[in-house]
Amino acid sequence: MTQITALLELRSKIKDKKPEFIRQDNPKRMKLNYKWRKPKGIHSKIRHKFKGRRKMPSPGYKSPRKVKNLHSSGLKMINVESVDDIKKIKKQSEGVIIAKSVGMKKRFEILKIAKDMQVSVLNLNVDEQIKKIQNFVDSKKKTVAKETRKEEVKKEELKEKETVKEQKDTGLSEKEKKEVDKKEKDKVLTKRK
Repeated sequence: MTQITALLELRSKIKDKKPEFIRQDNPKRMKLNYKWRKPKGIHSKIRHKFKGRRKMPSPGYKSPRKVKNLHSSGLKMINVESVDDIKKIKKQSEGVIIAKSVGMKKRFEILKIAKDMQVSVLNLNVDEQIKKIQNFVDSKKKTVAKETRKEEVKKEELKEKETVKEQKDTGLSEKEKKEVDKKEKDKVLTKRK
């Protein structure tokens, strides 16, 4: 493991010194993109590697082969998008990266399984994320409970109004019932305006 840590340090030093490889004449011509393209001009100063010009990509900037595609902690990175993917992991030398597109419910399940299996999650803090998701779910449950209470109260008020109407209707004659209906309709029309 000490050899790998030494190589990881070497890789970080190489990456610190590595320049940005920008296409020739990119600042002069905005239509050109920043992706590297090899200069092919006959008189190109970059192609001839003159002093003071931009550097060209070369094998010297590569990271050592043994630590290629490894995380800075020295673990092999495995992308996970479902619960089945995390169950396939068997080695302790592998770390998990949960995809950005994974939803909250799946992420919660994946994090719990990772904690049980003692697999390290490289792009998240497991305990913090689990707490965060649980707090969010709890707050959602409280809001849903409040909404259902409000709906129940509204239903009870409507039932009380209907019972009051029925009581009024039973003691009135037909003409009086029609007048009461007209008054209620007028109230509804004035409310709409």
